[in-house]
Amino acid sequence: MHMDESAHKHDEKGSCCHHDGAEMHGHDYMHHDMNHEHMDHSMHMNHGGMDMGHDMSHMNHGGMDHCGMDMGHDMGHMHHMGNLKLKFWISLILTIPIIVMSPMMGMKMPFQVTFPGSDFVVLILGTILFIYGGYPFFTSCIGEMNSKKPGMMSLITMGISVAYVYSVYAVIANDILKATPMVNDFFWELSTLIVIMLLGHWIEMNSVMSAGSAVNKLAALLPDNAHLVSEDGNVTDVSVNELSENQTILIKSGEKIPADGTIIDGTTSVNESLITGESRDVNKQVDDQVIGGSINGSGTIKVKITGTGESGYLSKVMKMVSDAQASKSQAEDLANKVAGYLFYAALIVAVIAFVAWSIIHNVAYAIPITVSVLIIACPHALGLAIPLIISRLTAIAATHGLLIRNKTSLEGIKKVKYALMDKTGTLTQGDFKVNAFDSLDNDVEKNDVLQIAATLEANSSHPLAEGIIKAFDELNMEKLSAENIDEISGAGIKGEINGNKYAVVSSAYLTKNNIAFDTTQTDQYLTQGNSLSYVINNDNVIGFIAEGDSIKPGAKDMIEYLNSQNITPVMLTGDNQKAAEKVASLLGITEVNAELVPEDKQALVSKYQETGSVMFIGDGVNDAPSLTKADLGIAIGSGTDVAIDSADVVLVNSNPADVIDLIKLAKQARTKMIQNLWWGAGYNIIALPLAAGLLSSIGIIIGPMLGAVIMSLSTVIVAINAMTLRIK
Repeated sequence: MHMDESAHKHDEKGSCCHHDGAEMHGHDYMHHDMNHEHMDHSMHMNHGGMDMGHDMSHMNHGGMDHCGMDMGHDMGHMHHMGNLKLKFWISLILTIPIIVMSPMMGMKMPFQVTFPGSDFVVLILGTILFIYGGYPFFTSCIGEMNSKKPGMMSLITMGISVAYVYSVYAVIANDILKATPMVNDFFWELSTLIVIMLLGHWIEMNSVMSAGSAVNKLAALLPDNAHLVSEDGNVTDVSVNELSENQTILIKSGEKIPADGTIIDGTTSVNESLITGESRDVNKQVDDQVIGGSINGSGTIKVKITGTGESGYLSKVMKMVSDAQASKSQAEDLANKVAGYLFYAALIVAVIAFVAWSIIHNVAYAIPITVSVLIIACPHALGLAIPLIISRLTAIAATHGLLIRNKTSLEGIKKVKYALMDKTGTLTQGDFKVNAFDSLDNDVEKNDVLQIAATLEANSSHPLAEGIIKAFDELNMEKLSAENIDEISGAGIKGEINGNKYAVVSSAYLTKNNIAFDTTQTDQYLTQGNSLSYVINNDNVIGFIAEGDSIKPGAKDMIEYLNSQNITPVMLTGDNQKAAEKVASLLGITEVNAELVPEDKQALVSKYQETGSVMFIGDGVNDAPSLTKADLGIAIGSGTDVAIDSADVVLVNSNPADVIDLIKLAKQARTKMIQNLWWGAGYNIIALPLAAGLLSSIGIIIGPMLGAVIMSLSTVIVAINAMTLRIK
């Protein structure tokens, strides 16, 4: 494997080595040129002038005010519904005396308490409850009517309004007009429906993700202040918001880089893992570009800001996350759809019953039947059908290491056709380890090979070098003393140990210098996707070290399960094609897209969505837009906060195999939801016509008492069915 273009450099101390196969693991290995030739077309790294305070209220990214505004349909709906928790508890307090003093569908209950004037007390409490507890449903009903899509809110509003108006009439008729026979009121049904619906929506809203938090975390990647260098060389601290194009800033060791720009003085290594998703440091020197939000290593550098506002890389990622959140299609709420059908069905049956019985008998006879039809259609069980499943789903998921942030996305699990996933940190550990090392010279001991390499790499912070040093430390051997350490440009590092000249180089160096050796031992590690470093002494290869980013336990099981479910796994990575294909072949993935930047990943999500529903699994900031754009976004728990906050589901244990449990659980929940919708609303297929008196001629009619029993029974069945949810 020839690696001419993927030399691995080190810090300013001059330490450098070069490794075969290293392009697997980062920008340097994707030709450090990707730093960022690959990105230049879309980002002239800039953050100057961006008002990126950590408070959402101060986040004005030059035309990006909308970032914190479009928080998703559910968030807006939750604000519209008001404080559901407070409304629920107050409504429950009001409901208790109503239940005690009011009959259920005309039935006298053993615990019922009445006294002179109790009907008026119930009327007052019922009126307060109707106005206070019913307000969220009234306002939402208006929205549904304006959009000409009646649903759950319209059905609830119709039910409680009819129940309230008719109950007021019943109190007037019974207690003021002294009508005979007495007219049944529906305060019991009114109060319980409001409380149950508020409870259902409270449960539902608790499972909704705070979509704006991902944008908040992205903004927090930038520091608050920057060291501004004036023309006369003086350095002053200013707010990041005050930075502008062509200014020069000083970035000290260990500091966050406050803006995108070009290095004009100094060398360093930069940790871009929060931005690029790759675990390794990227070496930087004069004329290289840096990204705002990444972390400077051990060197001090001066950077010229190359742009402001939306031209910054992090700003672009933020905008993609925000746009994806705003455009993210919500899975259709089945309960609301069923409620819409039930609304029309109840209204039509009620009108037909009223007209028919008014003609057959009279209006006074028709009104109670009409009201009974509308009251029986009240969605007590339907209102709990979905929230109970969601509550049970999230509880079970939590015990299996699955944090569900957005339940809506799981409803379309059966439609998922593609599973797009990041490689480093998702399928692989993202940590370079020495998998093997050996001597290729009979006069050199195996451990001596690692000792020599670790000695030359002692001052390096490169992840591959760190892997070598860590493996050597485990041998508990003493480090040797090296002299005249120097970089071999584009090839590795060399130095003298005990008067002997050694070097750690790549196969490209061996080929270029016509250094031959027996590759029998090394070929097997190359085919496994390892990065190989060769230790040479006076142009003789005396040993090699094989390092690799190991595949995560559970990754292969996940891929096999996805294939068994006819879900096509697709690898997306910033690594080069050859290295990516090696990892893919080990896992059984046939579709690979490599050398990508964040925009490419999100574009691929959109592309695959043209032919089917997409699940995306990732862990880095660069994955945030894709996690949000996908129909189902799954974040690895060990990944960045931004990725986690952008996802619909978080794998707390960072085990890819947990995706299997997630899919199984989601499919079972989907089945239970459909079952509950039938139990919660299906009885109306029979109940509504019978309540309307369709079979009254043969003595079959559902009166208030039987209607109450049916409604209560459906609610109990819905609750029991929800509790039987399991991972199968």
